[in-house]
Amino acid sequence: MIEGNFVPLLSCSANILDIIQNANLLPSQLFDNHGREISYLRLAVTDRCNLRCFYCMPAEGVKYMPEKELLSWEEMVRLVTLLNQMGIRKVRITGGEPFVRNGLMDFLEEISKIDSLEICITSNGVLLERHLPDLIKLGINSINLSLDSLDKERFKQITRRDDFDVVYHSLQALIEAKMQVKINAVVMEGKNDQDILALASFTEKHPVSVRFIEEMPFNGLGQNSATLKWDYIKIIQHIKEKYPEMKSLDANYGDTAMNYQIPGFLGNIGVIAAFSRTFCGTCNRLRITAKGEVKTCLYDDGVFDLKTLLRENASDADIRNTLFQLNQKRPLDGFEAEKNRKNVIQESMTTIGG
Repeated sequence: MIEGNFVPLLSCSANILDIIQNANLLPSQLFDNHGREISYLRLAVTDRCNLRCFYCMPAEGVKYMPEKELLSWEEMVRLVTLLNQMGIRKVRITGGEPFVRNGLMDFLEEISKIDSLEICITSNGVLLERHLPDLIKLGINSINLSLDSLDKERFKQITRRDDFDVVYHSLQALIEAKMQVKINAVVMEGKNDQDILALASFTEKHPVSVRFIEEMPFNGLGQNSATLKWDYIKIIQHIKEKYPEMKSLDANYGDTAMNYQIPGFLGNIGVIAAFSRTFCGTCNRLRITAKGEVKTCLYDDGVFDLKTLLRENASDADIRNTLFQLNQKRPLDGFEAEKNRKNVIQESMTTIGG
């Protein structure tokens, strides 16, 4: 039996929701219809990326949206501020690749002024290092670095770009700056499965967390498999064959990764069952795409066009109540969300924001 971090869904009193709605009260905390607290926002600031990872998009890329169709920086500041007032304590800035959009650092400076908000960033590392001093000044110390291989040639094959040296130098700079670093590696059969043990071994002398992620069907091609060879069970078993002393770590509410520690290693290992969807019971995330679509689950196809509401001069109360109501129709898990989609999965991860 593989250790997991699934926690049963909490019950939610319909009476409480009825009182809030009937009294026309402004919700001060986001909960969904299954009683899950929503405290973590994943905000995509662009759909553009300077890599072409084959599991994320076709070689020719995807059709990017004009700037005017993206949420403006001002609109995003407003949303983050309102959601913080509703209990969002953590925001992860994603893309595409966040650093390709001009104005990112000014935006980060603005939202860094919000009390009680932890700011994290997911990046591919190509443009990251030049901004590291400013990130440190803003108090941003948590970076997720997408790095699927420590082999230069395989990195090039996966990303279709020859930027391994730049990315690896960024990783070294993050470690030297004592940043909280998580390396995200999507495990793909025949592409980088030979890198699993190398990445796990990297945690011996480096204080980073390497998280192995099941491959998901968001490649922009609509070519998806119903089965997965390298699921979380096989990944964990594969690592334990070399490191049988690897021990599981306690999970926190909302964790997507099952975390492990190899005795004596400076870092740790996580496995994210993104395709198997074992962690839905404690999901505390809300996603907003670069074009302003609300996603209450990674696997839905967008549940609301928030950008239009913002540009129709909606009041703060209207926006807060809309966000509250959207979370009262949230799917039980990723399987239900996928079943409820209007179309089969064809989008690229770069347009979703992870």
